[in-house]
Amino acid sequence: MLLLICSLVLFMLFGVPIAYSMGLSGLLYFLTYHPELIAVLPARVYAGMNSSVMLSLPLFIVMGHLMNHGGLTARLIDFCMMFVGRLRGGLGLVSVMTSMVFGGISGSSVSDAASIGQVMIPAMRNKGYPVRTATGLIAASSTMGMIIPPSIPMVIYAFAASESVGRLFLGSLFAGVMVGVFMMGIVLVLARRNDYPCEEVDLSMSNVMRCTMEGVPALFMPLIVVGSVVTGIATATESAAVGALYALIVGLFIYRGITIADLPKLFGEAILSSANVMVIIAFSGVFTWILALEHVTQTIGLLFMDLQLGPQSALLVVAVIILLIGFFVDVSPAILLLTPVFLPALKLLGVSPIQFGAVLISGLAVGLVTPPVGMCLNVCASVSGESILSVFRGALPFLLANFLVLVLLSLFPVLSVWLPSVLMGS
Repeated sequence: MLLLICSLVLFMLFGVPIAYSMGLSGLLYFLTYHPELIAVLPARVYAGMNSSVMLSLPLFIVMGHLMNHGGLTARLIDFCMMFVGRLRGGLGLVSVMTSMVFGGISGSSVSDAASIGQVMIPAMRNKGYPVRTATGLIAASSTMGMIIPPSIPMVIYAFAASESVGRLFLGSLFAGVMVGVFMMGIVLVLARRNDYPCEEVDLSMSNVMRCTMEGVPALFMPLIVVGSVVTGIATATESAAVGALYALIVGLFIYRGITIADLPKLFGEAILSSANVMVIIAFSGVFTWILALEHVTQTIGLLFMDLQLGPQSALLVVAVIILLIGFFVDVSPAILLLTPVFLPALKLLGVSPIQFGAVLISGLAVGLVTPPVGMCLNVCASVSGESILSVFRGALPFLLANFLVLVLLSLFPVLSVWLPSVLMGS
C-alpha cells in the first residue's frame, strides 16, 4: 500500500491527471507484486464503469447544462427576491436562497458558482458589499449544489457504494437545506453588524404572478427527477432522461434561452464532462481491487475497534480525513478513493451507508472552496477579479455553516436516514 499511495501522490505532483495517476500507480503495484494478474487489468478497468447506474450520469449532466444555459438564473433570482429581498442584507440572502434552488436543478456546485456569481457578485458590489465578502458568499453557498438532490456526486457515490440513488438523494436533502438555513443566519448577523442594505421589491400582484410563473417551471425540475425515483415510478436513469427532456422543453419553448443551433455545443460539453468522470471511474476499479487484495478495509475496521471508537466517534475521525483529502483531490476521484476504504469499516460499526454518503458529500463540498484545488473558489475568483486567498478569507465565515452541518450529520444519524426510511421504507 505504501508503494501504491506514494506513486499516486508522485504522479499527481508531476501533473499527471488523477485518473491516469490512479491507473499508473495500480499498474506499478501489479508489476511489482502480482505480475501474473496483469492480463486481468483491462477487464477490471471495464468492470469499473460497467454499471446501469452510471447511465444516469451523462443524462444528469445534460440536464444541468440545458437548464444553466436556458435563462434559468435571472428568473430564480427574481423569484427568491420576493421572499427575502426586503430583509437586511437582502442580496446576500437572495444569493444563498438561489443557490439552494439552483442546487436542486443543476446538481453541480461549479455550475452554481459560475451562473449565480456572474449576476450576484457585481450586484452586491454595487450595493456596498465588500467584494471579498460577496465573492466568498457565492463560493460558499455554491457548495449546496452538490448536496441538495439531484446531485451528480451522489450518483457517483451510489455507484461506488452499490446503494439506492433515491435513498441517497433523500439522505442528503436535510443536509443541504441545513447548510442553506445556517448560512442565511450568518448573512443576517453580518448584515446587521455591517449595515448591509435592504432591497426594494415590487410586491404588486402583477409582478408576483410574473415571477411565480417564470420560476415554477424550474422548481418542477427537482420534483420530477427526485419524486419519480422516490415513488418508484422510474429508475435513476429513467428519471434523469425525463429530467433532460423536461430541461430541453423548458429551455427551448418556455424560457427560450437556447435554440436548436445551441444544442450540438451543449451536448458536446456534456459528453466531455461525462467522459472525464467515466475515465476516473474506470481506473478506480483497479484501485478498489487492490484494496480488496490487501485487506485494507478489514485493517481499518480492526483499527477502529482496537481504538474502541463508537460509530459517531469513528465517523467524526473520518469526516476530518474527508476534509483534508478535499483540500487536494477533486470531488469525483475523492469519492471513488474514500468510499471503498472507509465504508466497509464503518458498516462494521453500524454506520448506515446513507449517513456516510451524506457526510462524505458534505465534507467534500467544503473542498470546493479551499485552496489550492477548490473549483468554486477558482471560478468565483475569476468572475470577481479577486485573488484566490482573498475569496477564501471572504468565504470562511459562511463555511461555518458547512462545518456545523458536518458535525451534526456525524453525530445524529436520524438527520440522514429518517427521510429515506419514511418515504422508501426500511
